[in-house]
Amino acid sequence: MKKLSIWSIAVLLVTFTIPAIGWVSTTNSDLDFFDLPTESNTSKTAGKTSKNKELFSQYISSVYVQAKLSESGLDESVFEKALIGYYNLKKKQVLSKEKAIITIIDFSKRSSLKRLWIVDIDQNKLLFNTLVAHGQGSGLDMATNFSNKPNSHQSSLGFYVTSETYLGKHGLSMKLDGMDTGFNTNARDRAVVVHGAKYVSQSFVNQTGRLGRSHGCPAIPIEFTKTIINTIKGQTCLFINGPEAAYTSNFLDQDLAIANFMATPGVVQASIY
Repeated sequence: MKKLSIWSIAVLLVTFTIPAIGWVSTTNSDLDFFDLPTESNTSKTAGKTSKNKELFSQYISSVYVQAKLSESGLDESVFEKALIGYYNLKKKQVLSKEKAIITIIDFSKRSSLKRLWIVDIDQNKLLFNTLVAHGQGSGLDMATNFSNKPNSHQSSLGFYVTSETYLGKHGLSMKLDGMDTGFNTNARDRAVVVHGAKYVSQSFVNQTGRLGRSHGCPAIPIEFTKTIINTIKGQTCLFINGPEAAYTSNFLDQDLAIANFMATPGVVQASIY
């Protein structure tokens, strides 16, 4: 057998090396391609988001039904807003870890109706449903005007966190921290607090057709003041709803609330199943 010349060897090396280089390049391109987001992955993410929304919706309906909130006159859409805000406030770590309680006031209803609800969402139980007054600057029987300004004597919409108690001219009272910038953050400066008042009673409604009014405080019946304040004091969520188209809140971010809800250990299983 003749020995291969140097030229022949070089030709053979080139012949086998070029396909090998091409094969390696193609493989790397394929790997890069599979690292990119695919339509399948996007569909899975969208499917998970849709499933989480469905679970959250089921959870809201479950608590609403079990606590018999429809029978008490609380609109489910208002309860949903309150629950969304609750989970977003909880994420900010401004709420009590011991009390899973939401206080809801709906000023879109007449003052002669029981428009305050206190719900234990751990027990799915309605604790209180009673009368509550709005500010004299907000309207007569219906509250139609709302303000965050001092001396307006108007109620303020939005999310609050309940705080410390004190004894004042109305007896036992509880301070509130407004959480919605521009809507209720002057609550402390305005002395907007929860307190009892004689003009918040069924007898007052029977005489005048409506409740009396406060200087902007959510005033409650005297006979329930101590029990209600002791139940909700100490960093629980209070939400005041009303007919104000201009009201907006970062705490009504539903997607964020769903993420916070899904991150709560055991809450889906305990509340839905």
